[in-house]
Amino acid sequence: MKVAVIGCTHAGTAAVKELTQAHPDLDITVYERNDNVSFLSCGIALHVGGVVEHAESLFYSSPDELARLGATMRLKHDVLEIDTEHKTLVAKNLLTGETVYDSYDRLIMTTGSWPIIPTLPGIELNQIELCKNYAHAQAIIEKAADASKITVVGAGYIGAELVEAFESYGKDVTFIDSADRILNKYLDRSFTDIIEDALTDRGIKLELGQTVQAFRGENGSVTEVVTDKGTFETDLVILCVGFRPSTELLKGQIDMLPNGAIIVDEYMRTSNKDIFSAGDSCAVYYNPARTHAYIPLATNAVRMGTLVGKNLLTPSVRYQGTQGTSGLRLYDLNIASTGLTEDAAPFFGLSVDSVTVVDAYRPEFMPTAEDVQLKIVFEQETNRVVGAQIISKIDMTQSMNTLSVAIQNDMTLEELAFVDFFFQPHYNKPWNLLNQAALQALGAQKARTLQ
Repeated sequence: MKVAVIGCTHAGTAAVKELTQAHPDLDITVYERNDNVSFLSCGIALHVGGVVEHAESLFYSSPDELARLGATMRLKHDVLEIDTEHKTLVAKNLLTGETVYDSYDRLIMTTGSWPIIPTLPGIELNQIELCKNYAHAQAIIEKAADASKITVVGAGYIGAELVEAFESYGKDVTFIDSADRILNKYLDRSFTDIIEDALTDRGIKLELGQTVQAFRGENGSVTEVVTDKGTFETDLVILCVGFRPSTELLKGQIDMLPNGAIIVDEYMRTSNKDIFSAGDSCAVYYNPARTHAYIPLATNAVRMGTLVGKNLLTPSVRYQGTQGTSGLRLYDLNIASTGLTEDAAPFFGLSVDSVTVVDAYRPEFMPTAEDVQLKIVFEQETNRVVGAQIISKIDMTQSMNTLSVAIQNDMTLEELAFVDFFFQPHYNKPWNLLNQAALQALGAQKARTLQ
């Protein structure tokens, strides 16, 4: 059987590894635009900040490894056309210009995503960079060295990590986003307020609630960012305004969400039985909202790619969905979230309530007992847990993995309140913080019914 894999970052790498080990007799050909595979773009800010010295260490596989496992690696090949009716594809060798024609029995679409590039005046100027792949990482490092004023546009995780890294090197940093607060997709306001204070206390300028309208420059390089509320001098701009799925090759040939994300079933099959998809190129089943959503995360990609490998010949291991669980460290703050925020829930048609607990993570009689802020979001009608967030100077982020399991299994407040967690004064209190939050929410509900 001939298998064509289009794209080989996280999902593609995982699929190839699984397939070559489980089915060594398959004829697998990988088409990849770049000359590398498996780059962890989430580590770019760590590289920029000097935590990771060499960007090369952000690769966890290589073309040579996949070739040794039995895959034919066609690097620097750009797939131009896919004909799903005749099961053929056309690619261009970017090194030689040669056109390559191929066929397949099964197609694995793991083309990932690409940064959103706004069509604004001046976008073509030099010193405006993206933040996605290995080449971007190298360009950012090189150009940031000579820049004194750096502007980051887009206040998601990548943007937040970059502004911290640039500030640590003494740069004059401006952080711009059209939303009125940072990280609004992951955290509710009581959490983002804490993080914004940490950034502004260190001199980072937050220019929120404003939209970039143009870039101005001199001698071909950017010198100003123009928004609907002001103009900001800059030597370098990093665009982090989000990602969109790279699925144009299959547009109109398989089912997709309006944004182009490919819809897959629990076995990673598309609406065409011979085409599978995984990673940032497709939608995932979002358990809190019980619907498909676009949630580009490396964790989703690796899981889904592995499942493609397990299900390509025979459906056997189903995908359990995602909660979009993620974590972040900024300065001395440890931050994580899972599932829906209270602000986002209404967009998915959910009526929710929440409880926020601020308490020491372990008994106050211990030498130190840092405070932790924990929020749990739950469905009003059923008390089903649908989201959670945590922030503290002590690392309590693993509790979001615990609540991810709770959401995946449709746990309610009543169940969470009495889950068996250990107690040891070095680590927690007799009532674990998660138990406390659920009990507090139930207590508040009871009090309201008695009024």
